[in-house]
Amino acid sequence: MAMDRTTFETLIPSRFITFTFPNPISGQLLRVAVLDSPAPAADSPTVAAMLVPRHREHDWIFSTLAGHLQLLLASPSISRLILAGGLPADDQCSPVIYTRSVSADMESYLVKLQGKLMPLLLALSPKSFAENVTFEVPFLSYDDNVIRSLLVEKCVGSCVGEMLVEDVEIESTESKREFRRRLRFKRMPNLIQTDVSIVPVVAPGILGEVEFRLDLGVLVHPYLAPMVASLCLISSYLEERIRTGFPPKALCIGVGGGALLSFLRTQLGFKVFGVEADANVLSVAERCFGLEVGETIRVVVGDGIDVIEKIGCRFMEGNSGSFDVHEVGNPCFMNDNDPCGAKFDVIMVDLDSSDVYNGVSAPPLDFVRKSVLLSATLALCKVGIFVINVIPPNRSFYEMLICEFQEVFHELYEIDAGNGENYVLIATVSPIESPLSVGENAFLMKLKQSISGAYMDSIRKI
Repeated sequence: MAMDRTTFETLIPSRFITFTFPNPISGQLLRVAVLDSPAPAADSPTVAAMLVPRHREHDWIFSTLAGHLQLLLASPSISRLILAGGLPADDQCSPVIYTRSVSADMESYLVKLQGKLMPLLLALSPKSFAENVTFEVPFLSYDDNVIRSLLVEKCVGSCVGEMLVEDVEIESTESKREFRRRLRFKRMPNLIQTDVSIVPVVAPGILGEVEFRLDLGVLVHPYLAPMVASLCLISSYLEERIRTGFPPKALCIGVGGGALLSFLRTQLGFKVFGVEADANVLSVAERCFGLEVGETIRVVVGDGIDVIEKIGCRFMEGNSGSFDVHEVGNPCFMNDNDPCGAKFDVIMVDLDSSDVYNGVSAPPLDFVRKSVLLSATLALCKVGIFVINVIPPNRSFYEMLICEFQEVFHELYEIDAGNGENYVLIATVSPIESPLSVGENAFLMKLKQSISGAYMDSIRKI
C-alpha cells in the first residue's frame, strides 16, 4: 500500500511508523522505522538518522519500539529519529551468534549508503526542516563495547515479559579478553539488567566453541561495587556481629540475575533475603547466573514495596519476633536468637522504572513514598543503612529524591559510580560512628580485598 507523502510533514508525539524500502546500493529491502519524540513538537524540529549495525537487525535495541525510543531519548534534543537497516529475521531464524564487522570496505559502504539515503531522509523530515535546503539529516552512530555475542536463552516472564540471556565478549583495555553473561528485557532492551563475569574453561576463549564458567567473586556491573562499598560505613558494627557469631543480614529488593545476592553471601558472609517480582526471573537467575537459593540465600516472589511496608507494619505493631514462613509472601524471615531480631543490617534496592517513556531511570517513583521509606527505617536495625541505585533522568528528580530521604533518615551519603549515569544513595537510621582502622577490622579488610577501595574513599556526605 502506497504511503501518503504528507504523512511525515508534521510531528506527532510518539508516532511510530515502519515500512520497507529498496536499498539504493544492493536493491535488497531495508527496514525503515520513523519515531517522533514523545515530547511536544518543537518550533524548530531536529531530525537524525542511524544505520542499524550489520548483523544486529534482530536485536531488540533496533527492531522494537522500546529500543528505538531509548535510542531517541538518549539524545533529548532530537524530534524525530529514523532507523534504517536490513530486515530482521523472525525469532525462529534469528542468528544465535553475532560478530561485529569492522573493515575498510564496510566503512566505505556505510558512507556511500548514507549519501544514497539522504533524499529519502529529507522526504521523511518535517516540512519545516525539509524546506531548509542548507540542512542535511545528520547520522548518529551506535557504539557499544560488544565484539561478539552468543544467545544463551530466551524466555518469557509473567511480569517482565520477554527476556534473553546472552554471553558477550567486550572490548578490554587489559591484555586479557573480557567475557560477560547478561540479562536483558525486551521492554527496555538497551538496559543491561544483570552483568556478570564469565571465564573460559580452556584458552583461548571463543564464544560458541568452548565452555565458560561464571565468576561470581567479582562485581562488574558499574553500580554494584559502589552499593557494596557503602557497607564500610557500618563496618565496625558488622565486624562485631560476625565476632559474636551472627552473620550480617541483607534485604535485597530486585534480584534480577542475583549477582549482588551471590556476592554478599560468598564474599562477605551475609545472610541474604531477596524479593523479585517475577518468578521466571528467579528461575533464570538460578539456571543461568549461579544463584544458589538455600539456608543463606532466601528469595520470595512479590512486590518490593509491599514487602517493606508489611515488615514495617509488623514492627510498628510492636511485634519484633520472627516472621512466620507464610507471612510477607513466604520469605522465611527468621530470628535464630539474633540480638538484631528479625530486622536487617542493610536494605539494598536495585529497581528501575519499567516505563520506557521515562527513559532509563531508577528507582520507580512509588518506591520513594514517605510511607515506604518510614517502613524501611522500621525494618532496619538501630545502625542499619538503606542503599539504593539511582539513575536520575534529570537533576530535579535527583534533588527531589535527596529531599525525600533527608526527611526520613538521619544522614545521607552519596557515591558517584563514575559512569555518567548511576549514583548510589546511602541513608542511615542513626549517626555513623567512625569505623575502626583496617588493621582492627577483619570485615573492612575483606571488603577492601573484594572491591575497589576507591569507591569507599569517594563516599560523600550530603
